[in-house]
Amino acid sequence: MEKIHVLALDLGAESGRAIVGAFDGHTIEIQEVHRFPNLSVRLPDGLHWDILYLFNEVKKGIRLAYKQYGESLISLGIDTWGVDHALIDAKGHMTFLPYHYRDSRTDHVMEEVFSIVPKDKIFFQTGIQFMSINTLYQLRSLLQTNPIAIQNAKTFLTIPDLLNYWLTGKRVSEFSIATTTQCYDPTSKNWAYSLMEKIGIPGDIFPEIVSSGTILGNLLPYVTQELGAYNLQVVAPACHDTASAVLSIPKSHVPSAYLSSGTWSLLGIESPNPIINQQSLAMNFTNEGGFDGSIRFLKNITGLWIVQECKRYWQSQGNNYSYADLTDLANTAAGHQAYIDTEWPEFLKPGNMPDKVRQYCALTNQPVPQDPGSIIRCVLESLALKYKEEFDALEVVTDQHIQQLNIVGGGSQNTLLNQCAANALKRKVVTGPVEATAFGNILGQLIALGKVETIDRAKEIVSNSCTLSTYQPQDIEEWQTAYPTYKQLVNDYRNE
Repeated sequence: MEKIHVLALDLGAESGRAIVGAFDGHTIEIQEVHRFPNLSVRLPDGLHWDILYLFNEVKKGIRLAYKQYGESLISLGIDTWGVDHALIDAKGHMTFLPYHYRDSRTDHVMEEVFSIVPKDKIFFQTGIQFMSINTLYQLRSLLQTNPIAIQNAKTFLTIPDLLNYWLTGKRVSEFSIATTTQCYDPTSKNWAYSLMEKIGIPGDIFPEIVSSGTILGNLLPYVTQELGAYNLQVVAPACHDTASAVLSIPKSHVPSAYLSSGTWSLLGIESPNPIINQQSLAMNFTNEGGFDGSIRFLKNITGLWIVQECKRYWQSQGNNYSYADLTDLANTAAGHQAYIDTEWPEFLKPGNMPDKVRQYCALTNQPVPQDPGSIIRCVLESLALKYKEEFDALEVVTDQHIQQLNIVGGGSQNTLLNQCAANALKRKVVTGPVEATAFGNILGQLIALGKVETIDRAKEIVSNSCTLSTYQPQDIEEWQTAYPTYKQLVNDYRNE
C-alpha cells in the first residue's frame, strides 16, 4: 500500500513532541518533527501549566508536520498526562488557569473528603488509587479556593480534552483519560455522579464520554486557516499517555506485566474487567481504562521524576549533565550503599532534589551519598526495589505468577535501571519500544481510521517496527539480601 502518515502529539510532564508515523501496511516508521519543553508557571495562587504556550506548540507541531508531508498526513491525535483539567463556561472561556498536579493546594484535601465519604466507599465506586493529585481532590480544593470557577463552569475537560476542544469545538471526554480522575465509575461506565454530589461537585459539568479511537472531526476553520493544514481529521486515541503506551506493548507468550517508565513509573497488567476488592484497596492499586475498553490494573509509582529534578538542579548550578552522563556516573558508583522511599512526600514536590535524597538518607541513619553518581545510583536501586515491592503485590492481588516484565517508554533507555529491575524481580525484562506512547497514539488513530483491523495486528506491527532488548537477572543473592534491608528501612520510617 502507499504510505500514509498520521501525527501523534505526545505531551508529557517534562516535554512535548510531535511525531509523524509513516505506515506502509506492515511497519511504522516514526520521525520527530517538533519537540518543546513543558514548563510550569508559579503564580501567587500556586503552580500552573502554561496551557496557552502548550496549545501554540501543538499548533506548531501540526504546521511543521503538514508542511513536510502535505495531504498524505491524514489525521492527528493528542495524548497527555492525567488528572489535571480545565473548566469551561457557557461562552467557551476557561474559568481558571489549569493547575499543575504538583501544586500543594491538595496536600490535606484527601482527609477532608474521607470525612464526607469514607475511603473504602470512594474506592469501591471508582477503583482508583488514592493520590492527593487526583482530580477528585483538585476539584474539592477548588470549591474552597475559587468557588466562582466552579459556579461559572459549564463543562469539565481534562488537558487532552481541552486541546481537542480548541482544535475541533467538541466538548467530550475520551474514555482512558476520564478514568484517571477518580470521578469515573467503571461499573456503571459513567461519571460517579452520586460521589460528586456528596462532595459538592456539580455533576452536570461532566461531558459525554467517548470511546478511545473516536474520530472527533476536522480542524476548526480558524485553525485550518492559521496553519494552512487541510483535510486533517482529529482522532481521540487513548488520550491518556499510559493507555497509549500500553497499546504499543508487543505480545508476550508468557504471563507478563508492563512498566511504563518515565516521569512516573506505572506497573501493571491488562485486565478485561476492573479488580475492585478489599485486597486491591489495601494495596492501593488502580483501575484505569485501556484503548479497547479494557482495564489497566496498575500502581502509580514515582519514577524518573527524582532523577529529572536532580538533573534540573545540577544544571541550575552550572553542571549540564545529560541523562546518559548521569547513568554512566551511577554505573561507576558503589552499589547498595543507601536506599530511599521513592514515595516520600517530599520527593513529590519540585526543588533541590539532591539535597532531599541526602536528607532522607540522613534521617534514616544511612550513609549519605554526596556526588552525583552515588545519588543517582541510590535513586535507581531504590526504584528497582520499589518495583519488586509492587510486583510482588501485583502477583498476590491477581493470583498469578508473572514471568516477564515489559518496560516501555523513555525510561527504557536507562540500561542501569533496566538491569537493576531484572535483578530485583528475578525476572526477564524486555524493553521497547522507547517511543511507546507515540506508537500507541499512532496505532490508535490507524485503528480508528480502519487502516489496522485489530489490536493483535497493531501489536504485530510494533514488533515489526522496533528493536527490543532483553535483560536477564544478575547478582541475585546480592539483591535478595538488599530487599529486606530496603523494606525494613522504608517501613520503619513510614511508621514513625
